[in-house]
Amino acid sequence: MRRSGWRKASRSSDQSDSACVEARVTAEGFQVRDSKLGDASPIFDLEATDFTGLLRAADRN
Repeated sequence: MRRSGWRKASRSSDQSDSACVEARVTAEGFQVRDSKLGDASPIFDLEATDFTGLLRAADRN
């Protein structure tokens, strides 16, 4: 599997580009970063089960 580009959270509007989370697929799972920091953002590597858990937790809020 090749790395895909960064995708913004679906709840992020065009007007709040600087306040969202981005994610991308990697060979090992997923990566997540803070879009307002851009390339300077720390990148968190998550396994698929951890990423799924993150999405479920975010959906509850």
